[in-house]
Amino acid sequence: MGAQKASVQNASLGSRYVVHLPTPDDFAFWRERARALIQCDVPPDRVSWVEPGGTGDLFAQEGPSSREKRLPVPDADAPPVRASKRFMKLARNAALHSDPERFGLLYRMLWRLQSNPRAMEDKADPDVRRIEELDKSVRRDSHKMHAFVRFREVAGEDGAAEAGEHYAAWFEPDHHIVRANASFFMRRFANMNWSILTPCGCIHWDGKVMRESGPAQRSDAPSGDPVEDLWKSYYASIFNPARLKVGAMLSEMPKKYWKNMPEAEMIPDLIAGAQAREAGMVAAGMREERQQPGTLTAVADAIANCRDCPIADCGTRAVMGEGAPGAALMIVGEQPGDQEDMQGRPFVGPAGQLLDQYLTRTGIDRADAYVTNAVKHFKYVQRGKRRIHQSPQAKEIDTCRWWLEAERAAVKPRVVLALGASAARSLLGKTVSISKARGKPAMLEDGSELWVTAHPSYLLRLEGDAREKQAALFEADLTAVKSRLLELAA
Repeated sequence: MGAQKASVQNASLGSRYVVHLPTPDDFAFWRERARALIQCDVPPDRVSWVEPGGTGDLFAQEGPSSREKRLPVPDADAPPVRASKRFMKLARNAALHSDPERFGLLYRMLWRLQSNPRAMEDKADPDVRRIEELDKSVRRDSHKMHAFVRFREVAGEDGAAEAGEHYAAWFEPDHHIVRANASFFMRRFANMNWSILTPCGCIHWDGKVMRESGPAQRSDAPSGDPVEDLWKSYYASIFNPARLKVGAMLSEMPKKYWKNMPEAEMIPDLIAGAQAREAGMVAAGMREERQQPGTLTAVADAIANCRDCPIADCGTRAVMGEGAPGAALMIVGEQPGDQEDMQGRPFVGPAGQLLDQYLTRTGIDRADAYVTNAVKHFKYVQRGKRRIHQSPQAKEIDTCRWWLEAERAAVKPRVVLALGASAARSLLGKTVSISKARGKPAMLEDGSELWVTAHPSYLLRLEGDAREKQAALFEADLTAVKSRLLELAA
């Protein structure tokens, strides 16, 4: 055994080796060969790593296929190869870089780690810094792929969409990241048949199997589809000139990706008109400030005409709060539901009926409270004949906050009870955890107290012990609010 080991070491010292990688991104293949070469004590200057299409060392013992058997084979009792977790994490990404020297760099660093396991901790080391640069560049390229791949529907020869609605996208990566990011798109678009075409190889997903194909050209990808007009309208509506920073935008969205994105052709005009639009937004804000409604009747009229967020265009009615001006307690829910939209009143559906039961049980008279919602229109998706509730987004909640503040200014409650996270956000301007916020008051800017609990619809979705536990917490929260109202009244 000793003679065999000496023979391997002598061969390593006098021989040069070339390793041909089967694909430019095959980190597992590199790791296996690198481990064997390290165990055979082959120094970095005796190894050449060649990816497909590259050239190797003319004086090296070359692969691939059967010739690669000439690479030294480690002994069965060869010591294990040491590599830190940080090295492995960075190396997986660095191996995807387009730098042809990357595999030699990684092998050199792995070689050094055998004698100095903490070598990766030296931030000033040139090899460490270069590996970090490769990792950062690959991560940035992957981020761009996630952000700027735009799928377009593929049309058949007669102009009609192909059977099964197949979608394709064109992307030009800087590095060998396509295969590594396939799982991201598979998870995100699991129910869609799609292809991502690139100059260095393509990936295709049919809903069940991922497959690969060779390089494509830009002309192979579709140039547009009917959905793009809708997308452009949406993009123009959310473009915020007040937050525009051209330099930062170009850094995050380089012009090389613009030709793949339907909204990109609008950017120059949007930038050109940003200053005028910003001035218009400021002027509109000043008008709103002067015309803020002061009575509940005025608030109701203004809400009925509001079109500041997409929910208002869903064909539903604006549901105003109800209750006596001057009520000591204001109860704020999330948004109207199906029944509330049809009747034009808050909390008349199943969740409202459950709320009434617990109000009665804890001694709170709903007639003495003012009941409303954070969002004034019903957001839903149509499923057959049913309208299924959809939670409002943060931007929609924040847009409707103006009207809730107007209601609070008119009612002037001493205690506000927020039912659920959406209601809490509308009052605090930030998202909070119900479990952490419940059971204790928070002071609002106008001096009123905010109490937070779960929404009764949450209880309706639970069963068994879970529902009993949450129902007990809900009742305890309402009991605490009742006690506080009595204290304030005294």
